[in-house]
Amino acid sequence: MTPKQTAIHISTVACLVVAAMLLPNVGQAQETNVKKAMEILESMANTLGPPRLEGTDAVAGKEVPAIYFGSTKINNNFDLVDEVVKQAQGTATIFVKSGDEYVRVATNVKRDDGSRATGTILDPKGKAIESIRKDEAFYGEVDILGKPYITGYKPIRDSSQNVIGIYYVGYPTETVGRATGRD
Repeated sequence: MTPKQTAIHISTVACLVVAAMLLPNVGQAQETNVKKAMEILESMANTLGPPRLEGTDAVAGKEVPAIYFGSTKINNNFDLVDEVVKQAQGTATIFVKSGDEYVRVATNVKRDDGSRATGTILDPKGKAIESIRKDEAFYGEVDILGKPYITGYKPIRDSSQNVIGIYYVGYPTETVGRATGRD
């Protein structure tokens, strides 16, 4: 090997070692971002008042229970989820429990056509729903409408501790570098 080839090989190995050392930090930073965004979403919702269901409302052509925080109806109201994104980037959603499904009633997750994915349901066979059914939070990577996201899901409970919905925050995996300040 020539000295130039040796230098290239050493540089390549050094880059791989540095990348291997940084990847866990990217994952940890992303997990920190998800938890911070979840804290923001819960805190802002709690500021509005306690969660409750009252009546029904049409969301993207589906009749679903209306979820409120205090006197603020959340169905088709994007102020809360959009404010979370202003503060923490990523995406945010409020799901309402409708029978055995959880329906997006306020979200900034987008469909392929760029519209908000209201009226879509949480994957009934996905990893997140398994935790929610056990009355537990879920943090991890999931597929949302065909795209991978690093996510957090937490049950929303009413005053009787019944699960009436789900808080969601997440980051598309292709934006992990931007969300963590790395490119």
